[in-house]
Amino acid sequence: MAKYVIERLFQAVVVVLLIASITFLLMNLVPGGPFLSEKSPSPQVLAALEAKYGLDQPVLVQLKTYLTDLFHGDLGVSFKMQKNRPVLDIITDMFPVSAKIGLFALLWAIIVGIPLGCIAAYHRGKKLDSFLRVVTTLGISVPSFVLATSLMILFGVKWKLLPIVGLSSWMSYILPCFSLGFLPMSYVARLTRSSMLDVINQDYVRTARAKGVPPWLVVFKHALRNSLIPVLSYLGPITAFTLTGGFVVESVFNIPGLGRYFIQSILNRDYPIIMGTTIFLASLLVMMNLIVDILYKFVDPRVDLSRRS
Repeated sequence: MAKYVIERLFQAVVVVLLIASITFLLMNLVPGGPFLSEKSPSPQVLAALEAKYGLDQPVLVQLKTYLTDLFHGDLGVSFKMQKNRPVLDIITDMFPVSAKIGLFALLWAIIVGIPLGCIAAYHRGKKLDSFLRVVTTLGISVPSFVLATSLMILFGVKWKLLPIVGLSSWMSYILPCFSLGFLPMSYVARLTRSSMLDVINQDYVRTARAKGVPPWLVVFKHALRNSLIPVLSYLGPITAFTLTGGFVVESVFNIPGLGRYFIQSILNRDYPIIMGTTIFLASLLVMMNLIVDILYKFVDPRVDLSRRS
């Protein structure tokens, strides 16, 4: 186990460095720059700004400097949005807001999605199964910004039941968390149903039924555990994306989280924030995948981690 974890951590470092390098190069291929706008500074001021932040150097030299600083834990400073403020401080301030929304969204997605998948599998081919499949298909198909905007119009503007801007109270979390968690919930339910249908016909499940074990206990105790591996595979990456708050959802509900800030940094061409947020998300993603792979062993002892590296 320890050897496997060390190997995966080394692979994670390599992956993050590759993502950082590719993102840096692609970002610099886009025409323009962070200091160009409708009221662009004079050529002398522009040259001074580029020299101050090292943007007058060749791209490969800039990349080498950035990666060197990255190894020392320095993500640079903001060019425009919070001028000269360290990017690491910005992420530290913004991420807890996004993580709180993402955690609530993920919890309800798992708590609701897994039982719905089990129920749909148990009632396979019946009206309840058909209804749940329609709901989950809609959840996967409808874009998050459409769902978020529709909920905002209905519950905030038309019926005036829930707040729709910011996070002023606990009720402010309802619409963003529901919007952010509806797609994961739908996907978890579908994965659970498909996996459960494969497991529910296994010999040990039929044996449990023959012994007179109640149907709900057969599904939720005997069959569910071996149905969770596909769900865990999906929960790894989706957890990383959900914990960052959902870029679209935060923008729609005007939530001051990392997701909305990332969108604003792209529009403002604030390179260090774009790089810092991308690296943070990539690191979170590879770590969640590692955690999920380790959880495989606890869910199914037959899994050999040495063959997964």
